[in-house]
Amino acid sequence: MDVRKLTPNDIGKWVQCSDYPNQRGRIKSWNRLFIFVVYDCRGEWEDYRNYTASATRPEDLDFI
Repeated sequence: MDVRKLTPNDIGKWVQCSDYPNQRGRIKSWNRLFIFVVYDCRGEWEDYRNYTASATRPEDLDFI
């Protein structure tokens, strides 16, 4: 995934970590180095913004 191509419309989109196929989550934010993804929110996906996001390398993510 290319961070430079992300737009505000990508916030909240579902992604999958290529290294861990069962690791799925939603994009919360990003900077030039990482995409911050919420992988666990106790099933409260409508409220994912209130949970901690993990810094993930862009090259390890794919949209699902």
